[in-house]
Amino acid sequence: MMKPPSILVVGLFALAGLDSIAQPATNTAARPQRPPPLRSPEISADRQVTFRMRAAKATEVVVAGQWPDGRAPLTKGDNDVWSVTVGPVAPGVWEYSFQVDGLSMIDPANPAIKPMREPRTSILHLPGDPPAAHDFQDVPHGVVRQHTYRSKSLDRLRELVVYTPPGYEKSRTRFPTLYLQHGNGDNQATWTTHGKAHWILDNLIAQGRAKPMLIVMMDGHAAPPGDPANRFANNTVAFEHDLLADVIPFVEANYRVKTTAAGRALAGLSMGGGQALTVGLNHADSFAWVGGFSSGVPASETVAAALEAKAGLNRKLKLLWIACGKDVFLLQRNEEFIARLREKNVKHQWELTPGNHSWPVWRTYLAEFAPKLF
Repeated sequence: MMKPPSILVVGLFALAGLDSIAQPATNTAARPQRPPPLRSPEISADRQVTFRMRAAKATEVVVAGQWPDGRAPLTKGDNDVWSVTVGPVAPGVWEYSFQVDGLSMIDPANPAIKPMREPRTSILHLPGDPPAAHDFQDVPHGVVRQHTYRSKSLDRLRELVVYTPPGYEKSRTRFPTLYLQHGNGDNQATWTTHGKAHWILDNLIAQGRAKPMLIVMMDGHAAPPGDPANRFANNTVAFEHDLLADVIPFVEANYRVKTTAAGRALAGLSMGGGQALTVGLNHADSFAWVGGFSSGVPASETVAAALEAKAGLNRKLKLLWIACGKDVFLLQRNEEFIARLREKNVKHQWELTPGNHSWPVWRTYLAEFAPKLF
């Protein structure tokens, strides 16, 4: 009788079989080749910018940019790649989207995406020479942190972003805090990722033009999704509850900050400007510095009591600063609000500036507002 093969011999045959299976195929001609990654946007030394997108079945691709004359059609070339070169594009932090057969979308090759509720916008950043207030400069830099917290007043998880100034970690002092809000389409990350608020403050502090401060940026969409017709008013109420009952206590428990009204500022743009003006005027005992940038200003009844008590308001507020561009659709409402402040003799600073309802304007406002604080 033949003896069965040893375990060692069986193992060798098994390994030999696996080895033959693992050998790569010698004929790779039939394998589809993955196309190389696209480079978009590609910026040349003279600020010409080339955009590219791979879209095999598209019939029309257009780039729509925020810079002047920023709309341009792309042309289809090899490997289903559409491209166009535009410019020179002026220095700035610009928004742009691709419109593919009418659908507005981000540039798939560009990881710089503007934080939004419905992301469809990419970022093109061309630094200036000399650098602008919002450009990265060779100065000491602070730290940006993201937090998830449970809002007890809203009964759900929420997020916020905190900037701490250069030297915060090594210091033992307490710092003032600017609570800074975004507009309707954005979220808590937009002021840093796209607005460059952290670089603006880094540069101002290095120049001795602004005091070191924390910036706290909340998600301004506090009302539950699908809120009815009064969603803006309801959203401001929900935002107020979250800010006062949850966010301020969270910040003051986790960061070395001043805990008096004189050490707190509240400001925002568009929707966030309306939130800042509403909450700030009604809670001047919590915020001594209030700012509104191109604001959706409060309805008359929401701040009527505060404006009537103008003596106390003027005594408590160290600064009420409101700015709006000449080409902003909210200009008339801002001018009517300023007229009410004048009628009630409420102290304020009013800035009517060039510009429209856009981030290039709001970055400038922050660079002007921050040096006035604290």
